Amino acid sequence: MKKYTLNYKNLIFDLDGTLWDSRASIITIWNHVLNRYQLIKKDLKPEDMDQYMGLLALDIVKDIVPGISDRQAQEILSEIVSQENEILRIQGGILYDGVENTLKSLTNTHRLFIVSNCQDGYIEAFLEYCQFNDLFADFESHGRTQKPKAENIKLIMERNQLNPENTIYIGDTQTDYNSSKSNELEFIFCKYGFGKLEDPSYEPSISKFSDLELYI
Repeated sequence: MKKYTLNYKNLIFDLDGTLWDSRASIITIWNHVLNRYQLIKKDLKPEDMDQYMGLLALDIVKDIVPGISDRQAQEILSEIVSQENEILRIQGGILYDGVENTLKSLTNTHRLFIVSNCQDGYIEAFLEYCQFNDLFADFESHGRTQKPKAENIKLIMERNQLNPENTIYIGDTQTDYNSSKSNELEFIFCKYGFGKLEDPSYEPSISKFSDLELYI
């Protein structure tokens, strides 16, 4: 691994595929709701969600159920979202190895933020379940603003007066990369997550979360 010296004090994180994996918790909810509406022929498996992690929830519903109307997709999504947030507060997801200790170490020297394409209440459920509320200075989601990730990163930066020169985004998808670059931010790619980059040799990248401390 090539070592980079990235002297950035503000760290903005993606959530799914970067900090934790919630597929096992949420897949039962998706199956329950979609089966009740008789919209799937067989239950979804956790790995079926890999391709969707980090995407907007409405787009996920439309891809899983081709031809569904916007109205019904929104109705189904509202039901799924309300159940997801409740379940995640209780049983959470699986933190990637090293996340808790690394975040607690980093918060002593850095300001931590989250920007995710998830629904409103999802980040709050993550923070509550993991008891991480004191670690993060601020967060933003698509569900709360209805804005794309790039604009939500911009909102976080403006709200907290973050300078691109000492701010970095950490995520696991091409969308994360594009969103960070549109805000003139450096990007660290999490190779252990759900996504892939167009440039497979991209650096800086990490194979496990604790490697983040080698870069910052």
